[in-house]
Amino acid sequence: MLQRFVDSVLALAKESVKTFTYESLNNIARLINGVSAVLLTLLPGKANILEGIHGWELRPTLRGPRLPRWMENGVSSFNKFIHELSVDSDASSSTDSTSEEDNEEYTYPASPMSQSSRLSHTSSFTRYDRRVTRSIRRLLSWFLWTATILLWLPLTLFQSARFQREQTVSIYNPENRQLSGPHLTVKSVHVKDHVQCTTDRRRGVFEDLQLAIEIFIESVFDVVHKAAHFLLSPSEVWQKLFSWFSSHETGGIVGYDSDPDVPIPTATVGSSDPTPIERQTTFHYSLNTDSRTCKDVITELGYPYEVIHVATSDGYVLLLERIPRRESQKVVYLQHGILDSSMGWVSNGVVGSPAFAAYDQGYDVFLGNLRGLVSREHVDKNISSRKYWKYSINEHGTKDIPALIEKIHEVKTLELGKSCSPDSEDAITDQPYKLCAVSHSLGGAVMLMYVLTRRIAEEPHRLSRLILLSPAGFHEDSTIAFTIVEKIILLLGPLLAPIVPGLYIPTRFFRMLLNKLARDFHNYPAVGGLVQTLMGYVVGGDSSNWVGVLGLPHYNMYDMPGVSFHVALHLAQMKRARKFIMYDYGSVAANMEAYGMPEPLDLGTCYHLIDIPVDLVAGHKDRVIRPSMVRKHYRLMKKAKVEVSYNEFEYAHLDFTFSHREELLAYVMSRLLLVADPQKHQTYRTAMRLRKQNKTTSRMDGDESERTQADEITRDC
Repeated sequence: MLQRFVDSVLALAKESVKTFTYESLNNIARLINGVSAVLLTLLPGKANILEGIHGWELRPTLRGPRLPRWMENGVSSFNKFIHELSVDSDASSSTDSTSEEDNEEYTYPASPMSQSSRLSHTSSFTRYDRRVTRSIRRLLSWFLWTATILLWLPLTLFQSARFQREQTVSIYNPENRQLSGPHLTVKSVHVKDHVQCTTDRRRGVFEDLQLAIEIFIESVFDVVHKAAHFLLSPSEVWQKLFSWFSSHETGGIVGYDSDPDVPIPTATVGSSDPTPIERQTTFHYSLNTDSRTCKDVITELGYPYEVIHVATSDGYVLLLERIPRRESQKVVYLQHGILDSSMGWVSNGVVGSPAFAAYDQGYDVFLGNLRGLVSREHVDKNISSRKYWKYSINEHGTKDIPALIEKIHEVKTLELGKSCSPDSEDAITDQPYKLCAVSHSLGGAVMLMYVLTRRIAEEPHRLSRLILLSPAGFHEDSTIAFTIVEKIILLLGPLLAPIVPGLYIPTRFFRMLLNKLARDFHNYPAVGGLVQTLMGYVVGGDSSNWVGVLGLPHYNMYDMPGVSFHVALHLAQMKRARKFIMYDYGSVAANMEAYGMPEPLDLGTCYHLIDIPVDLVAGHKDRVIRPSMVRKHYRLMKKAKVEVSYNEFEYAHLDFTFSHREELLAYVMSRLLLVADPQKHQTYRTAMRLRKQNKTTSRMDGDESERTQADEITRDC
């Protein structure tokens, strides 16, 4: 009787402490969200910055900011839409099972969290507690949160304690060693299927904090419960000690031969037990951070995938990823911008990603990754951080891109079964494939530098067309924040370069924290809106979804893109010079050694060397690279007689890659289709050669018949 009373008191105390801490953390989160909402209402110009971001209630009220209905279960509207779509598609075949699930007493809502973390939650996350939490949120204000606990605590404690005992009995059955209870019937399979189709599988900082505190409280009260049990039952203590000593003397296992009813822990688990599957799944997402790679995204969507490791001439190991169509003669190369990777081209899924759109149109898709990852992939495994990050945009355009393009050329010529001389006069036209490049931001400047330097060196660049989305290169028309950064970098550059060789998050802990904070920005709308607004102020009102980009998988705890300080210095030099120049090494002697002239090469004066069509695309709402700077590229190319086009969309800077824009995808695909088919181009090349030969022959004997034949072939092409 006394033991049962002590157990009840401890259970009541444990649930009291858990409920108090849980509600306290929730109210702290609501307070932060409410303060953010107040600050957001006071900041001017937030309407333009938050344009296109719906569902956030930003107006403060006495009851505090209330989450919109689609956030009640912690799931985004897109995930909920996918979930409902999958349910509707299976409704005709699973009507009976659905009705059974709806009649269950305890069910788990759809949530981005993994199933294992969901099943590890105790009574604080039951359906009853969520109903109480929603009632508190509707009825009480921030100023009465203490009264909330006093009013609802007794009822919550008794209900939680009762359900905790039921859950403890039903979750584990030692006789058949399987998970049981109402949680793991048809509904558990349904939850598992939903977890596999969600796009955001991680927890936020507050969710992790709640889980850690709950586990700590469980551990503390477990120790207290065992201590009280031993004090109230001394005979059992002596029996435990005696059995422990006897087991050491005999070398056996306690209770194995003497009591067959005692469950024995073992690592062998039946196929019906879902625990090993969940452990394997959660191991990939360590600490519940979204650490998916580009390979994971592509293969999960059912597309083929291939990876090629490419070494540059100075020892950097680059990752060339591919969605292969080996038999295709149409090839597209996608190049990311600053602080980005190949993930940007596939982050919108099947419907809105340029990589998948190109593949569906029959292209062999290659995704390039420039040097500059935290993992520091290099031939020299012991390379120091200072040496690794010592590169500028020059190295991107003269070493990274040539290595990647030449690897593509090697792979495609081998697959298509044709060899051509790289130094021949018609190296580009001899290619059995057509290669187009689509680039964004810094990637556009890098591709232009690559084409121009290859033309200056009289080497083939292998490209047939360039599509540049908001390309870098000219930056004099920029925001005040960028101007201040430029002055600081140019002034303190010699001092900062040895100390801060690269701009990135150096430790796994802070990278994990960033990944989880991005999840919290979505869970607490006003906080996310405040961060979005402040980021918009920094970039002069650019309305890109900065918060959404922070949550992408390539900003994870294992690896993330960084920026070399010399790249930032190179951009500052371009802004100060008001020209698209190569890196200024700071002295006449160094520039003479690199360029053969005392000043760095002005690439804008070399646009007449561009021998392929170029399509320039600007964003009307882009404040990072303004449309005026893209138009400067256009004017110089037009003046240099380059076949160039210019188009402008109502987009911000990140909308070109991280947003689903059907109009942009249609435009990019239409420009790619303008490239002639390789077989037709081969006929055109033959006609041009014949015309050239006939031109020489006609000067000698005046024969006009063969020249007329060549002209007819040219017109047909």
